[in-house]
Amino acid sequence: MTPSIEATTIYRLRPGWRLQWEPAQQRHVLLYPEGMVQLNESAGAVLTLLDGERNVAMLVAELQRRFPEATTLEEDVREFLLDAANQGWIRHD
Repeated sequence: MTPSIEATTIYRLRPGWRLQWEPAQQRHVLLYPEGMVQLNESAGAVLTLLDGERNVAMLVAELQRRFPEATTLEEDVREFLLDAANQGWIRHD
């Protein structure tokens, strides 16, 4: 059974991890003590909004405002958050 991503859950980056824009690569990267993860545009858009204050519903609403043409946005965001949590990039309180 796949764990669900609750609309009221607030995610943040894992302690010791940092998101930054890399001008040379023209993309966001996720830095951690052992290395770096290069992110695609969608992952960067989601992770930049993880501020420890927005819950999943607010995150999806903001992304829908920014990308109104995205038809499966909520499903994609929930899938990404689950994957990012499973990989240890993010956590929730």
